[in-house]
Amino acid sequence: MSDNHINRRNFLKVMGVGAGAAAAATVPGCSPKKSDSGLEDESFSTAPVPKGKMTYRYDKKTKAKVSLLGFGCMRFPSTTNEKGEDVIDQEAVNHLVDYAIDHGITYFDTAPAYGQSEDVVGISLSRYPRDKYLVATKLSNFDPSTWSLEAAKEMYHTSLKRIKVDYVDYYLLHVVGMGGVKGAKSRFIDNGMLDFLMQEREAGRIRNLGFSYHGDVEAYDYLLSQHDKYKWDFVQIQLNYVDWENHGGDKGLDASYLYGELEKRGIQAVIMEPLLGGRLARLTPTALQMLKKIHPDLSPASWAFRFAGSKPIVLTVLSGMTYMEHLQDNIRTFSPLTSLTNEEQQTLKTIADLMLHSDLIPCTQCKYCMPCPYGLNIPEVFAHYNRCVNDKMLLKSSSDPNYVKARREFLYGYDRSVPKLRQANHCIGCKQCEPKCPQGIKISDQMERIDKLTENLKQNLAFDNTHEEQLKQGQE
Repeated sequence: MSDNHINRRNFLKVMGVGAGAAAAATVPGCSPKKSDSGLEDESFSTAPVPKGKMTYRYDKKTKAKVSLLGFGCMRFPSTTNEKGEDVIDQEAVNHLVDYAIDHGITYFDTAPAYGQSEDVVGISLSRYPRDKYLVATKLSNFDPSTWSLEAAKEMYHTSLKRIKVDYVDYYLLHVVGMGGVKGAKSRFIDNGMLDFLMQEREAGRIRNLGFSYHGDVEAYDYLLSQHDKYKWDFVQIQLNYVDWENHGGDKGLDASYLYGELEKRGIQAVIMEPLLGGRLARLTPTALQMLKKIHPDLSPASWAFRFAGSKPIVLTVLSGMTYMEHLQDNIRTFSPLTSLTNEEQQTLKTIADLMLHSDLIPCTQCKYCMPCPYGLNIPEVFAHYNRCVNDKMLLKSSSDPNYVKARREFLYGYDRSVPKLRQANHCIGCKQCEPKCPQGIKISDQMERIDKLTENLKQNLAFDNTHEEQLKQGQE
């Protein structure tokens, strides 16, 4: 990810905001379909936005009143400054934050790794009394140059200054699992940083101490095995209805396992990726029809949020709400939250099974694979492919009456969505990205196969069954 401290530069550009995203909005077919606000086509309710009805959970330790909907601050609206650079639009963020607080949201989640997010969040929240909000930030010491005690302490102190607070409500060890147990020990334990953070918690400058898990489950299990020593106040995990119990025994990817381990220890959970990188907000027509049959007025996203929010030890469910439409729709879902019925649970399980057996690549667009040393935009390559799968633009026979249109829209949409120098054909198979992927995707294999698909389409060949089977194997 990136700011000057972190080894992930130009974070906002990597996230796809600014001119590149605007250009993509004009592409037909399986390119992003966006409204005037810049949103991809999503189905939102038109019902009034409730006020004063937010669902809350209570922090077991501090008894703080925590909104079940948390504001994820990784992606904010952008604007162009006088130098022509993409920057976060502070005025737009203030408007979103004001609306969120006015409608009962109390939890705001940021990190040093999110570019200038901490600065922007600090400016926005500091306009309110300190008891009006809860703020979470993280120790994003990904680069080995930040693993020393001095460098890690500096990152921690800098976060408090940037957010303009004397204490942080929720502090996380960021991306536990990257580098396994050895990486976790090097980043947090062997250097004495975790001991320091426990002292800060004792002094009241950290109210709750926890970690966010991505990737290697051995690191997750190890840190939880040390719960008697560290007394984790909360843990942030990926949880959604597709990931609940559908990964063929890979407990590191099964949310039911991650959740169950916290439940056994009485540790509250903060939820990330409730929409699986946005995929659960933009379903296939078949899946969407199944949901609309039960609740015609509910958005696809609201179903995913209800699934996550229905779990009893969940403290808050994070959502990156870049646009007012997202914020309003999510407030409707949580004001108040209506738990899922058994019938609704079964419908979501059916959709999850369909998704897991589809041709979709399970990329959540978390961007942890970036930057690619060879300049590929890995998440956007996968996003374009997945959009075309959803839009049924990958046809298995050139005799299909829609083949010519589908071929054109895949190829033209690809060039518009991803600059040519950042496409799959430039992957050399170095695999440097693969250990960083929380979903365990064999990225280089997928890039090779997407490149073959693209070349076949350029030569006017269909997406044949052999290629389809290869792609499935590449994500196992």
